[in-house]
Amino acid sequence: MSVFSLFKKQVEAAKNKKRIVFPESDDLRILTAVSNLNKDSIIEPILIGNKENIAKTAEENNLDLAGVKIYDPNNYADLDEMVKVFIEARRKDTSEAEARAKLAKENYFGTMLVKMGLADGMVSGAAHSTANTVLPALQLIHAAEGMHRVSGAFVMEKGDERYIFADCAINIEPDKETLAEIGYQSALTAKMAEIDPKVAFLSFSTKGSAEGTMVDKVHDATAMFQKSHPEIPADGELQFDAAFVPAVGEKKAPGSKVAGHANVFVFPELQSGNIAYKMVQRLGGFTAVGPILQGLAAPVNDLSRGCSEQDIYDLAIVTAAQALAKDEK
Repeated sequence: MSVFSLFKKQVEAAKNKKRIVFPESDDLRILTAVSNLNKDSIIEPILIGNKENIAKTAEENNLDLAGVKIYDPNNYADLDEMVKVFIEARRKDTSEAEARAKLAKENYFGTMLVKMGLADGMVSGAAHSTANTVLPALQLIHAAEGMHRVSGAFVMEKGDERYIFADCAINIEPDKETLAEIGYQSALTAKMAEIDPKVAFLSFSTKGSAEGTMVDKVHDATAMFQKSHPEIPADGELQFDAAFVPAVGEKKAPGSKVAGHANVFVFPELQSGNIAYKMVQRLGGFTAVGPILQGLAAPVNDLSRGCSEQDIYDLAIVTAAQALAKDEK
């Protein structure tokens, strides 16, 4: 079973449909995906925008949006309450005028629906940049309890093989504390994808075979992770071959419970993680599911601006699965 089929099965089996908000209702791809989600009755989609414009576009394109809830930021009865919660959530001096100006923007309005419990998650990014999707979530939803940062992971899958790559989307130059937290967040994502996590902190060095500040950072992050989460197998610093190939792992890191058997790979910085997942996807023929944003108190996920209707549909299912995992936790 593919990881998407697994997430879809989890979402279909849930007693209550998860409410996923889509702020970009002026994008035909979004409306098409929402129409399909509504038809399949897997989640409860929510749209942000002008109801008349949405209805006109749906009619012109033969899309069935019957029963789909639509919120219009310019005609929202409980806006005063939302403004109040917005100001409290910002945790800094924000005027009422500033709050209202922000909430006129679809991404901020959609994020507030999640913040206020009127939606369980959000999918955006078809027409907005990653920053415009992620920043409202960081400002309003904040990190989950016990977390201090947000990171982006991909589930890499081909046949029966399934791995987690992180961080491939958010933290450009993570320090050792951030790397350790990315490792834990990625282990939780692995469990959601029914992977028994074995976490490898990657480097160009294995167990002191090279020296330098980059190596020290990965070594120290591993030690911090092992101290904080002794129940999760983890090791580092490891080169990729030592982490992945049993014979190499046994030779380069004898006695390690992770070397040669890792399935969660934490990259030392964003550049290497982003390059690696794209190479594995394009050269290795793996499917890349993500980026899945990790560490938020409620799930908000970012689409590529070149996404298809199917990409939107799939990420909505992943977001609903994250919301389920949050409930179970």
